[in-house]
Amino acid sequence: MNEKRIKMALGQEKAPLVFKNATIVDVFTRRLRPADVAVDGDCIVGVGRYSGQTEIDLSGKYLMPGLVDGHMHFESSLVSPRLFLEQILPWGTTTVIADPHEIVNVAGMQGMEYMYRETEDVPARVHWMLPSCVPANALEVNGADFGPSEMRRVAKRYPAFGLGEVMDAGAVLSCDPEMAEKLSLFGRIDGHAPGLSGKELAAYRLAGVLTDHECSTFAEAKERVELGFYVQIRQGTAAKNLRDIVSGIVREGLPTDRFFFCTDDKHLDDVWKEGHISYCVRLAMELGIPPAEAVRMATLNPALAYGLENQGAIAPGYLADLIVLDNLGEMAPEQVYVGGERVWQKGETLELPHHACHRALKKTVKLPELGTEQLQLPVHPDFPVIGIVPGEIVTRKLLLDPREKDGLFVPGDGLLKIAVIERHGRGGRIAVGIVEGIGLQGGAIGSTIAHDSHNMILVGDNDEDMLAAARELERCQGGYTLVSGGKVLMTQALSIGGLFTDRRQEDVVGNVARMKEKARQMGVRPDIDPFMTLSFLSLPVIPELRIIDAGIYDAVEKKLAR
Repeated sequence: MNEKRIKMALGQEKAPLVFKNATIVDVFTRRLRPADVAVDGDCIVGVGRYSGQTEIDLSGKYLMPGLVDGHMHFESSLVSPRLFLEQILPWGTTTVIADPHEIVNVAGMQGMEYMYRETEDVPARVHWMLPSCVPANALEVNGADFGPSEMRRVAKRYPAFGLGEVMDAGAVLSCDPEMAEKLSLFGRIDGHAPGLSGKELAAYRLAGVLTDHECSTFAEAKERVELGFYVQIRQGTAAKNLRDIVSGIVREGLPTDRFFFCTDDKHLDDVWKEGHISYCVRLAMELGIPPAEAVRMATLNPALAYGLENQGAIAPGYLADLIVLDNLGEMAPEQVYVGGERVWQKGETLELPHHACHRALKKTVKLPELGTEQLQLPVHPDFPVIGIVPGEIVTRKLLLDPREKDGLFVPGDGLLKIAVIERHGRGGRIAVGIVEGIGLQGGAIGSTIAHDSHNMILVGDNDEDMLAAARELERCQGGYTLVSGGKVLMTQALSIGGLFTDRRQEDVVGNVARMKEKARQMGVRPDIDPFMTLSFLSLPVIPELRIIDAGIYDAVEKKLAR
């Protein structure tokens, strides 16, 4: 008990800071109401009528709790954690539940330690979930292993918040000993279970998995809530599930207590255009969720799900993570406070210092010798082709008769060649397949962001441009590139693990936007994000068909497709 704060709550002593005449978003009653909010240090000490040593008049303005991203990967922003926090704090995201499995798949413990260092002493609350599936698939070659022994080592040095998304549902259901050991280490366990249903889903929940962010339909979300899961409603760059799920909640009048928002993977340019979790709140309100309810889904609900008992609300004893807004419907903050300290206000530019990373993290692209013969693809009737689904990261398994010459695939008729090259210097395997629905003509796209093993992934309509893209990515040590006619049109280097950059002066948002425009000029469909879409085509835990360095992979049958 803090006697001084008790006196402040009673009004017997003035609190150091009081927000006067605010309309607060009350996430307990799910209503808006007028009140003063008294703050001492990082703690809210009173809500009602108060006088303070310093008073801020919020007449005509709204005061709400800081927003929480319930599941995200910093790496997907294309910039370092500190550079990304500089962009999302002004949108009111004060807490993130982060899973660093991208950089850990590339660099193991060294990558994990870098992420912890990058988020120490920042004006945001970053809670790290330790990656559960590194590598994500026993058939793949990634850059490093990260198992129970590594988890224990990390937990001795750093705060480990929980176990990151458990993508290997099969290992859970078969009671695999290593997976069982991982599950036993943590009380908080995130899920990842696309396609799982019925008794298998029940068993997955019984194993201790509490959340799932892989619901692409309302029916999937509803089944998970019925079984006691929290559903993280995802609205990122490639996967946009919020509209379908929230529309279902409104249509059926479901309580929202077991739902909260996450971005999972969101590019920085989309944050600039839309906002962050603020965009989820705004869109939910537009779809019919009452304002205070939508705010609760971004604040108190994730706090309760993750045991953050003093976060997510404006009430005595809660952390003073607060957002001041002029218009609740627009969700554009004027001021952002973390722990009672103002960290940003409208008109300011937020800049955070960053830590230099180890040189080894910028030397991760190690390719084998490459030639056009390694990209040849023998085909046959009913050949398994990856079908793109716009706006989703799931794919369709198409059985087609592709055009061929002398038994080898010839791109055309909407079909492109796709290749994955092991790039960690661990054998150099190469797999080649076919993808439909991208639309690219006269060139190639290359990336070293290819979830989750992050081998090099290339797509194109001719082998020469695909090889030129591979060599360009090796030269710059990772990133995105566009090639046409044997010439590099544009490259965005992402040299830390081949995943992101820490160079503030580099216009990543502008560069990627220009590259997307060039890709559209090369025929890429307007409803496809070429780089984010490409990055997920090698993720073997998402249905239906993928390509990994071992070959074309059927994620439904859980085996190589040919």
